[in-house]
Amino acid sequence: MRIVVTGSSGLIGTALVRSLRTDGHQVVRLVRRAPGADDEVRWDPAGGTIDSSGLEGVDAAVHLAGESIGARRWTGEQKRRLLESRTLGTALLSQSLAELPGRPATLLSASGINAYGFDRGDQVLTEADGVGGPKGGGFLADLVRQWEAATAPAEKAGIRVVHLRNGIVLSPKGGALARQLPLFKLGVGGRLGSGKNWWSWISLGDEVSAIRHCLESDDLEGPVNCCAPNPVRGGELAKALGQALGRPAVMPVPRFGPGLVFGSQMAEEVVFANLRVQPAALLASGFRFAQPDIGPALATMLQR
Repeated sequence: MRIVVTGSSGLIGTALVRSLRTDGHQVVRLVRRAPGADDEVRWDPAGGTIDSSGLEGVDAAVHLAGESIGARRWTGEQKRRLLESRTLGTALLSQSLAELPGRPATLLSASGINAYGFDRGDQVLTEADGVGGPKGGGFLADLVRQWEAATAPAEKAGIRVVHLRNGIVLSPKGGALARQLPLFKLGVGGRLGSGKNWWSWISLGDEVSAIRHCLESDDLEGPVNCCAPNPVRGGELAKALGQALGRPAVMPVPRFGPGLVFGSQMAEEVVFANLRVQPAALLASGFRFAQPDIGPALATMLQR
């Protein structure tokens, strides 16, 4: 297939592009700078411009671009940047794909399990659940709703749209795991707060496989939870990480600590998010996880 990818330089995008090319697919990368290679096409989400000629003949699109959620403290300005980096780019790409003479069949657009809120207790959440319950809303839930709604032009044009509701993608190359590794390697890592909150995680390898499965499965549409079938509590994750590294993991981080560093709202919605999510749509469509359990997954990632 000929596939356009945004966010191709990020953690997921880099791995996805490599996987697609290894299997012979042609990848077109949307970039915000001046194109420096034959496979690059320029776009400017903030300015509302895109070189649509570079999209002609694509069979599918995978949209992963967006400002990093944890890059900066959530000031009013930063919240605006987080929202617009997702909604403007998604709307621009969706409209551009919809207007192509030969539209692609599929658009996969990144999203997040934050759609379900940030504290749903022990409730098992699937694609059939919406935001609600104690502390069910929040900034990220509102962001995700607007992010997903921005694909409307593509849907109206008859393009199959899948919202990739990503869990916490684990890889030593970036993201949440990479940030924790230095402390755990020194033997001073441990659980965050009480360690009782649920972490709905997925290995980078399974994330890429899930995206490719969604590309090839015509029956998948709408929200698809991309997370392992066995979520773990924060304390279990810290213990498994310590075991994978052969280091103690007995230095808990007091709950107030992340609040001082990131601000209380980001700490509540990101660091201490409590979401027990199941990948019901993926499993029902026949997808099988290579790394469904946290212990073996971490051991493989860290090659111990």
